[in-house]
Amino acid sequence: MESKNQLHVSNAGKQSEGTDFFKTCFNVLNTLTGIGILSMPYAVSQGGWLSFMLLIIFGMISCYTALLLERCMNLNPKIKSYADIGDVAFGYKGRAMIAIFIYLEAFLISVELLILEADNLEKLFPNMRFTIFGLKIGGKSCFVIFTALAILPTTWLRNLGALAYISIGGVFTSIILIGCVVWVGEVDGVGFHERGDLIHWGGLSTSMGIFAFCYSAHSLMPTICNSMSDRKQFSKI
Repeated sequence: MESKNQLHVSNAGKQSEGTDFFKTCFNVLNTLTGIGILSMPYAVSQGGWLSFMLLIIFGMISCYTALLLERCMNLNPKIKSYADIGDVAFGYKGRAMIAIFIYLEAFLISVELLILEADNLEKLFPNMRFTIFGLKIGGKSCFVIFTALAILPTTWLRNLGALAYISIGGVFTSIILIGCVVWVGEVDGVGFHERGDLIHWGGLSTSMGIFAFCYSAHSLMPTICNSMSDRKQFSKI
């Protein structure tokens, strides 16, 4: 009886340290929204109107595979990441191979986001430059450094519950950006015109890549699931 009480207290302590359902929802929303939303019009213009179906298809695949990940993690408590799944399925070589691809994907996405932020900020502040130790830094390089310094502290957070507050800001920023686009289209006279082909085979690969990029944060799903105080609620997100 005493050991059961200790186990209950231990599990309760773990749940209190985890991220609750509400904060996890914001973390998931923040990972799946953002620059992908603003790139959708360009993706549709490249692949045609029917290419928008790819976004729905990728969303269904991501949802289904996330549920499969949860099932794998529930069946084997040792599974905490994609690398662990590779280890269970294919041994050490599988773990190493999957870990390489996952870390490489995360690194390349980080680099791509830094470059994208630098491009946008350079257009807003074209004359931004500074000199440090006699080295002149300006343009995109300047904003890449500033953006990296601003984002770096968030990577030190060990508790995703604290990161949820940053995710809330990201979600509301995405909502504001969507509102700005709708305002420009409807109120400022730009308008929405039903132009373009039903399907454009030449640009379909481009639109496919952009739509797939919208779900690139799928590699973080095991981490988000493990961060929850009650992992049984993951399928409800």
